[in-house]
Amino acid sequence: MEIASPALALALTHPPTHRSQTCVARPYCIVQPRDAKDVSVVIRIIDFFKVNFAVRSGGHSPNPGFSSIGSQGILIDLQRLDAVSVSAGKTVATVSPGARWGDVFSTLDANQTSIIGGRIPGVGVGGLILGGGLFHTSGRFGLAADNVKSFELVKSNGDIIKASANQNADLFWALKGGGPNFGIVTKFELYTVPTYLVWGSILVFGVDQANEVLAAFDQWQNHGSDDVKSTAAMVITLDVITVFLTYSDPVPAPPPAVFAPFNAITPLAVALPPMNVTFKAINQLASAGTPNTPGRHDYRAFSSRIDTALTQEIYTFWRGKAVAARDSFGVNQTFVIQHIGEGLRQVGISKGGNALNIPPGRQQWWTTLVDWTNPEFDAQARQVSIDTTTRWSQRAKERGVDLPFLYLNDASRDQNPLASYGAQNLAKLKAIAAKYDPKQVFQKLQNGGFLVSKA
Repeated sequence: MEIASPALALALTHPPTHRSQTCVARPYCIVQPRDAKDVSVVIRIIDFFKVNFAVRSGGHSPNPGFSSIGSQGILIDLQRLDAVSVSAGKTVATVSPGARWGDVFSTLDANQTSIIGGRIPGVGVGGLILGGGLFHTSGRFGLAADNVKSFELVKSNGDIIKASANQNADLFWALKGGGPNFGIVTKFELYTVPTYLVWGSILVFGVDQANEVLAAFDQWQNHGSDDVKSTAAMVITLDVITVFLTYSDPVPAPPPAVFAPFNAITPLAVALPPMNVTFKAINQLASAGTPNTPGRHDYRAFSSRIDTALTQEIYTFWRGKAVAARDSFGVNQTFVIQHIGEGLRQVGISKGGNALNIPPGRQQWWTTLVDWTNPEFDAQARQVSIDTTTRWSQRAKERGVDLPFLYLNDASRDQNPLASYGAQNLAKLKAIAAKYDPKQVFQKLQNGGFLVSKA
């Protein structure tokens, strides 16, 4: 186990360790455990002395205090717990929380196998899985959390336990989407999936084609997505629209009708011609536009039923405000819609259920990535997405397409995703947290995160 003194702490808390400068803080010290036993020692000391702490897996979240802490506490940095291995039969991958998804998929590629994980190479393993974990093939195989065989977890009293369908089953359920409320996960066993090679293509459109692309995306959501092997992902920036198409079989071409709405629009460019590729390659291409330089970032979450006219209306509203924010404050942001089909929900149920309580039926989860550099403009940078989701919620209720659900991994600091799981699931999560952490170490001493005590 490594312990960094205050003199070294500042260097270890700046990017690239923390992706967003909104999260940079200087802890009293940083502890870097190498295994679960080290984590056990640290958490026992924290409990004994009642020390405030934060836990960092990959530091990707832009929410201040979620994986950082100031001089009042200790930062438990899991980056040395970064082992990745594949079982002899290639049915299970064992992954530690400090690993980054880029390294995970490099190891999987070498073994010609795959899992349900993260889409951005620089994201850490731990936080993504504990929040659910949406992947390219989640429509077919469920969320990353749905594909966990077991969790190794260190409790607040230092005990190291396992949670699976057959052992501590209530905790197993809670860890699938319940966030950082129950202990520190030090190992994930993940089932592999039979999708090493997949068909993929990336199309680039102009922003003047936005209404056409949004309509095509909704045609796919309402029809093409019935083929659960198909996935369309759409990212709209202020300058360009990128559509990622995948079909989770290595075929010469998907069934013609699946992506027909997109093929009917002439793109500005084809960034990836149709071919069979691995998810490692797709993730690298998908992350090419993600900022990797120091800056300030924010997310925001929203969900609704599919309503093309309303989405086009809200996009126009968002774009007007987003362009003004860029011109006035140097803020860049995206408009991203992620399709969630009934198949994804049913897969989760068939694998024992998860904590999210995703509403039934077709729906879409919206998110944004907001990037800026000047801390003086923090409020202005965040206001566009706040105004957008406020307007969208109001109009969705008027049109009968509103949903209360918020995806935890996309939620901003002022949102309450755990409450959106419903009163029954939230009460169950609170009871499980109290059972496995009776002294409420993770509720009272943990610096931040979406905690059940605050939901």
